[in-house]
Amino acid sequence: MNLKKIIRLSFLINILQILLIIVIIFYINYAPSQDMFLLLYGSAGLTTFNSMLAVVSYYFLIAREDRKDVQETIQNLENLNATLREQRHDYLNHIQVIYGLMELEEFEEAKHYMEPVYEDLLKVGKALKTSHPAVNALLQAKMQKGQNEDVSVYLEVKSNLKDISMEPWELCKVLSNVIDNGFTALMQKENMRKLYIDIGEDQANYSFYIYNNGPVIPPDVLPNIFIQGFSTKKEEGHGMGLAIVKKTLEKVGGSIQVDSNVDKTCFTILVPKV
Repeated sequence: MNLKKIIRLSFLINILQILLIIVIIFYINYAPSQDMFLLLYGSAGLTTFNSMLAVVSYYFLIAREDRKDVQETIQNLENLNATLREQRHDYLNHIQVIYGLMELEEFEEAKHYMEPVYEDLLKVGKALKTSHPAVNALLQAKMQKGQNEDVSVYLEVKSNLKDISMEPWELCKVLSNVIDNGFTALMQKENMRKLYIDIGEDQANYSFYIYNNGPVIPPDVLPNIFIQGFSTKKEEGHGMGLAIVKKTLEKVGGSIQVDSNVDKTCFTILVPKV
């Protein structure tokens, strides 16, 4: 049974509960006590079933989100592997060109040729600094997404995350949701879109600062963005991402908070070391 069917069934049972309550109120002064007893038990049964259905709906949605996150992690790893293979092939060609230019003593031309090649190498190198291939693949995927969507992504990795107290795919779920939230906010700007990802550590925690120069989050919205089901978007499926992020972090003793002003919106994530 898919999520839409579960929600529709839950709605139908709620309607039946309301009708039962109306019938009970009507029968209070007229129905025999035995009939009244059956009505009360029927209402209690429907209420219990509907509560169980709500729990099933929630865990069905969580399981669906987890499957999607694992699939996304696998896809990111495959994309990173493909990127590295392409770069290895391209760099062999670049070396041949640079060697040829130097043989011809075209040193200035060789320098100009090397600059974009070096920049391309640095972009991938920045995303390969942690000890978790899945996280490296995610960071590389988000940097590529920035290029595709005209967003300047600045990545600073000052920790290898070796002793983090989360499974790599769960960390990817957390980072992906928050980073994508930044991309969505930046789409409201016409130009000069900037997204920063700063990863570090202290003695007790790993820190992730993810901030952007998008529009300020209104004060009346800010306290609610980690509440399950809350969303400023109307499309089906929104309103779960940041709530799931918060729950995932709290499960390992981590935390997330957000600050927003006219200059930037910053999500601060802390994850304890093992």
